[in-house]
Amino acid sequence: MAKDNTIKKIFDLRLLRRIFSFSKPYSTTLYTAMALSIILALLAPLRPYLIQASVDKYISKNLLHGLIMISIVQLGLLLVESGFRFWFTYRTNWLGQTVVNDIRKKVFNKVLYQNIGYYDKTAIGTLTTRTINDIESVNDVFSEGIISIAADLLTIISIIVVMLFTDWKLTLVCLAPFPLLIVATYFFKESVNKSFQRVRNAVAQLNAFAQEHLTGMYIVQAFAAEKREAAKFKEINKEHRNANIKGIFAYSVFFPVVEIILAMSQGLLVWWGASRLLHYSVTPGVMIEFIMFLNLLFRPLRMMADKFNVLQMGMIAGERIFTVLDSEEYLHNNGSYKTKQIQGAVEFDNVYFSYKPGTPVLKGISFKLDPGKTMAVVGHTGAGKTSIISILNRLYEIDSGRILIDGRELNEYDIDSLRSHIGIVLQDVFLFSGTVYDNITLRNTNIPLSKVEEVTKMLGIHDFIMSLPNGYQFDVMERGNTLSQGQRQLLSFARALLYNPSILILDEATSSVDSESEQLIQHAIDTLIKGRTSIVIAHRLSTIRKADQIIVMERGQIIERGNHNSLIADRGAYYQLYTAVEKKKEEEVL
Repeated sequence: MAKDNTIKKIFDLRLLRRIFSFSKPYSTTLYTAMALSIILALLAPLRPYLIQASVDKYISKNLLHGLIMISIVQLGLLLVESGFRFWFTYRTNWLGQTVVNDIRKKVFNKVLYQNIGYYDKTAIGTLTTRTINDIESVNDVFSEGIISIAADLLTIISIIVVMLFTDWKLTLVCLAPFPLLIVATYFFKESVNKSFQRVRNAVAQLNAFAQEHLTGMYIVQAFAAEKREAAKFKEINKEHRNANIKGIFAYSVFFPVVEIILAMSQGLLVWWGASRLLHYSVTPGVMIEFIMFLNLLFRPLRMMADKFNVLQMGMIAGERIFTVLDSEEYLHNNGSYKTKQIQGAVEFDNVYFSYKPGTPVLKGISFKLDPGKTMAVVGHTGAGKTSIISILNRLYEIDSGRILIDGRELNEYDIDSLRSHIGIVLQDVFLFSGTVYDNITLRNTNIPLSKVEEVTKMLGIHDFIMSLPNGYQFDVMERGNTLSQGQRQLLSFARALLYNPSILILDEATSSVDSESEQLIQHAIDTLIKGRTSIVIAHRLSTIRKADQIIVMERGQIIERGNHNSLIADRGAYYQLYTAVEKKKEEEVL
């Protein structure tokens, strides 16, 4: 049902106007292309007319001088028409690529500022398709779509008018098979449109599948799931192939049919024209002229249905792109308060939060954290620990309650100013393809290497970085695959400290590290926390014991709070977690 609705909207004038609204900054080019299409349409019938004049006025009368002159005129006309056609093609394609460039930047900027919740329910491969493939299809709306179709229609009208003016009876005879062409074009258009739609859907599925499985290749291979995943990919790829083959079949049928209809028109021209030629009511030049007219007429008609389908797919792609651009899942109520420095007092006041409406994951969370103090958050998986830090820097919006920093509500802060004062180190460190220096600075070229070295020396990881090949210019590859988990964690610490945050968030930042990096990481954590308001979600008791305040969470609620000694003395949930670790004689996830 959704597909049908999509196909019905392909000639939505509102949608077409919106696509063309992106060409407003380049209106001169657009109007130039329109003017060129009119000029080319008017020039199209001239060459057949000059051929007819050459035959009837000069060749039949052996007027060599006149034949030479009209031939020169034809050559000049050919050069002029070729020049106009080159400029028309170049300008329409330039317009399409320029508009695509603008749309792609706008879409990517919109994607950058979407709430994180948007990515929880939108496949990355689908967004990749929207940003790359679909936007490229919008280019076809300009280069091969509406402007090209308008130029072809003007050319067809111009030729038919001249044909009727030259000999209306012969014109009607020649165009008698046209109803067959209209029927064939309709069925071709419908068939190719459906196959194009299938191709687009299959491309989106291929992109999403490939993106997901390339990212998770470690899991695929670790669980020996290669054959199963290959079979799934084979099915999606098969659908893509079948959709393309169906389109190819339609082309394979349509073009021969057009040639047959053209041959029928030429046959009728010869049959009717020859009888009139014998009676001297039609000249040989007119016969040649009409043969040329038919070829000029069928050339755009042959491609018209294909261009309509290109326009359709461009508009469908445009509608998908506008779905991204029209998404309301971004920060609506960005505050205006900016500050160069914050003290770091954090307060949660009866905060409720849910990822899905009606299913709260935080229920009435309240706590106060003084500037420069450290709070540890412990609890079993799913207790809501990570949700606390996700809403502190407004990656998600809360349902109710208040979050205050330095006594000011969170939504009063300008989002960029707020986040510049909050440093985050996550368990799953994401590194971009590039150098160590690029990943620490996040490609901020205003930060000199000397500043980066100052930070890494403070953390005690400068020697580790210099031990890598090329030091700070070491290429970490995509997702940091050339580094161990502990080494990636160390770089994330340097990234956080470089911007000197007043509030620090560590989310399981000491888990899953190798023994070689453990001491470096512990030293880095102590350096990071010193003098900063810190919220630590940790599983190592050595980190938790040092916290000024510990809160224990269960099912989205705080069930205990205090410091290590007081919680142990209470013999409650924290005590149970602590003793469980002690019994196992190893540090596990709290």
